[in-house]
Amino acid sequence: MPKLTFRENATAAVTRLEDGTEIHRTCSAGLGCHNLGCGLKVYVKDGKLKKIEGDPEHPITNGRLCVRCLTAKEYVYHTDRILYPQKRKRENRGKDIWERISWDEALDTIVAQYKKTVAEHGIDAVTVWSGTGRECGMYVFQLANDVFGTVQTVHPNSGWSCIVPRMASMLWTMGSSYIEADNAIGFLDRYDDPRWQCPKYMLVWGRDPLRSNADGLFGHSLIDMMKRGMKLIVADPRANWLATRAEHHLQLRPGTDGALALGLLNVVIEENLYDHDFVDCWTYGFDELAERVKDYPVEKVSDITGVAAEDIRAAARCLAQSPSTLSMGLAVDQNPNTLQIGHALLSLFAILGHMDVPGGCFMGLPPTFAGMSENVVAMANNDAEPEGLALYGNLGKNPVGHDRFPAMSRIVNTTHPDSTLDTLETGLPVRFRFAFIQNHNAIACMVPQPKRWMEALRKLDFVAIADVFMTPTIMAAADIVLPAATFLEKSAYCSNNNASQPGQLGAIRQVIDRVGEAKSDLEMMLELHERIYPNSKKPEWANPEAYIDGQLAKIRDANVTFDVLQEHVIGQYEIEYKKYEKGLLRGDGTPGFNTPTGRIELYSTVFAELGEDPLPYYIEPKFSAISRPDLALEYPLTMTSGARRFTSFHSENRQINTLREIHKWPVVQINPITAAAHGITNGSWTWVENQYGRARLVAELTPIVKEDVVNCDHGWWLPESDAEDLYDVWQVGINQLVPHEENGPLGFGTHYKCMPCKLYRA
Repeated sequence: MPKLTFRENATAAVTRLEDGTEIHRTCSAGLGCHNLGCGLKVYVKDGKLKKIEGDPEHPITNGRLCVRCLTAKEYVYHTDRILYPQKRKRENRGKDIWERISWDEALDTIVAQYKKTVAEHGIDAVTVWSGTGRECGMYVFQLANDVFGTVQTVHPNSGWSCIVPRMASMLWTMGSSYIEADNAIGFLDRYDDPRWQCPKYMLVWGRDPLRSNADGLFGHSLIDMMKRGMKLIVADPRANWLATRAEHHLQLRPGTDGALALGLLNVVIEENLYDHDFVDCWTYGFDELAERVKDYPVEKVSDITGVAAEDIRAAARCLAQSPSTLSMGLAVDQNPNTLQIGHALLSLFAILGHMDVPGGCFMGLPPTFAGMSENVVAMANNDAEPEGLALYGNLGKNPVGHDRFPAMSRIVNTTHPDSTLDTLETGLPVRFRFAFIQNHNAIACMVPQPKRWMEALRKLDFVAIADVFMTPTIMAAADIVLPAATFLEKSAYCSNNNASQPGQLGAIRQVIDRVGEAKSDLEMMLELHERIYPNSKKPEWANPEAYIDGQLAKIRDANVTFDVLQEHVIGQYEIEYKKYEKGLLRGDGTPGFNTPTGRIELYSTVFAELGEDPLPYYIEPKFSAISRPDLALEYPLTMTSGARRFTSFHSENRQINTLREIHKWPVVQINPITAAAHGITNGSWTWVENQYGRARLVAELTPIVKEDVVNCDHGWWLPESDAEDLYDVWQVGINQLVPHEENGPLGFGTHYKCMPCKLYRA
């Protein structure tokens, strides 16, 4: 595989102006967008941030920045930042009664509580909770195993409805750890490299890349490719900006994605549009798939989805043009039909011959065979330290919920999210007593039934939380709070995980003096490790730079130290196409795909082994008007949620004044005809309610949603409100309307985007 390469004649990492101002080139992390690592030019004088601009030498973002980065100065120096460690008595949870303490007292208390818990109740009583993470590297998720030695790692998102279901579909049908639209991410000359070909069409499914830049895909890459001739097909219940510029907008009924994907497959197979040579040589189970999609003729799919039959046919014919590509987003995960949607969409692009070709769907290198276990091979070969899992005999031991949902052990080394709440509430099969939580505001974003989660958290003997700002979750449940550093105040690296093979590695450099006593998440974990394992001699645990060097050494063909990466700021990998022909996808080096059959499995032998239907199929949402006409009488509208905004990343940035001026309140988007029928005017506070709860949002009248659909902002709380009222999270939190434990097959997905509701003025 190609080595990491650096651009020649790039500007130095640090330059100086005559007035003493330093201009630092670095990458972003921690304001959203996962591992994108946008290029920054940070102006610093006397250790203080003056302003941020985009770095035009960054090969992907090319000087472009979102409003979150541009307002980072407000974020870094905000008066609400947590500046030093604090504690309060357990009986004061929920009260704004904090006492400042030293870092030594805070860390010593955490370690004492940890050791007490393990001694009295065993290692399974210890849990570590993680959000997206502010370090940007995957090592954030591994540190829990390494430091605390527990397998009870918690990501409280019902049905693990965030990228994991998509990755499961990819691994269990194609053997690839991630598959993404080819946007020339690894070439030094990007779109001008003669090896790259511009896609004819891109199918954007349940994603708004311009706002989210999710999972390593820079959204404006779509604009770059549209300027070069690429056309769009957008599948989304809303008419977002991309949909208004698409060749075809498939405005489906929320939750019916699986049927629409199968309808597209039906057209491609019935009209003989597929690539016969690729199907014959490289796929398994085509005849079975062809038989299955006969159950989804276009007229039937049109009736289910609300998308015109001719639009479905036209979209399928467009996608048959080679090369075409796919970018599917969070909407695939936040659906009880999640695995089947992913399976169907991936099968569609496979039989069209668009896999791992220039301008097609780029396939990431697999971390290991799809039948993962042994703690997901110690988090995809980034082996756990002996002091952690091995010390407590936890290698090979599964977290809570894996007995009920054994498929989890094939893809992720965390507890099953919904089973976690059951365990917290019942104490079965273990009673959790200790929680260390990093950068996760669970009550606001995005656990269903958050009041239950809050009460369950309060049952724990001890809770410590690290974050940048006070949140409803901290105020409700924490005994100790630790101040986390922002991305400009620490050293780290980001690996753009486009297709899980870094198209780039970027240095995140500490470029300003820290505010207060903030520490990076990595520093906190290293200091906890030193206290828990005082006799450890592992050199990579000595300091953050040594640890990062150790992590970089594990990245395939990186061959770079953190010092070198900081000097060059950005490194890139060249893209390798048709890896399946070259033996690059399988551990034994033979041609083929990293699946049990060595082929793309349209008929998935892994699904069959797990007791699931090996072919994709459609499930009607459990609470839809079709499934529950009784509910539709009281709750006649369909609520969808989770759409991204330029100003926020889930529940973050709610206290940033400039961003709140742009998007001041949580919004419910309503079609004007629907609003008129309910007596709701633009800008009026409106209750959105269903059988599980209600939330109060500001009405935005817009034709971009259908008459029977409302779109609700998620992740809202009001930092300006009273702390002891938990910043009004119970007033504005839309996750109160989402049910607990209504997962799809194998425990994945839930109903974030297809719940019934009604509207009335507040």
